[in-house]
Amino acid sequence: MPAPVAVLASGTGSNVMALADAIDAGHVAARIVAVISDVADAPVLVRAAARGLPALTIPYDRSDRVAWERQLAEAVRATGAQLVVLAGFMRILTATFLVHWPDRVVNVHPSLLPAFRGAHAVEEAIATGVRITGVTVHLVDELVDHGPIIAQEAVEVASADTAASLHERLHAVEHRLLPRCVDLLARGLVHVDDGRAVIADLPADPPADLPATLRTSMTSPEDAR
Repeated sequence: MPAPVAVLASGTGSNVMALADAIDAGHVAARIVAVISDVADAPVLVRAAARGLPALTIPYDRSDRVAWERQLAEAVRATGAQLVVLAGFMRILTATFLVHWPDRVVNVHPSLLPAFRGAHAVEEAIATGVRITGVTVHLVDELVDHGPIIAQEAVEVASADTAASLHERLHAVEHRLLPRCVDLLARGLVHVDDGRAVIADLPADPPADLPATLRTSMTSPEDAR
């Protein structure tokens, strides 16, 4: 039975569409039961509705953040979601929300965490002159872009890169890495041990497109003990 997944997004929704594509192709053992945005006119809502995905808005309430998180949690709980995916969701979630899905909220971030946390990771990578950045998929805790790392993949920063060109290459990695990690979570193959995400049951012949960093982060059940 595919795991029910709610996706939270604030922007265009390219990662949402990539996840939906991977699910439709049979690569992810999940089904999207809702796409929820904190922005009423976010393009992701239009794209989700066109795809036939349930889409709704829980507008961010700056005046009462706790009440907003409770409303958001109730909306997600009503969908029956067992896993929550943050795909370009630009709000920090606290225990008010996270307590309902312990170690079951996952985020994708355009840097090799813990480097370049926050909303301007790509611009900061270019400004500081790093030669390598990348993408991180991690479980979410109450800190900004923090929590047990499931997988990372490096991306070279070219001398001629702009934020737009680097974003484009990072998005290509995000669109591949996030669905892989959602599949692992949906199949119950990720658990947290002493603050670290452990991936068990590495297939004898892992898929050819499985990133090397994800391959090496996997362990057998015996190794995980």
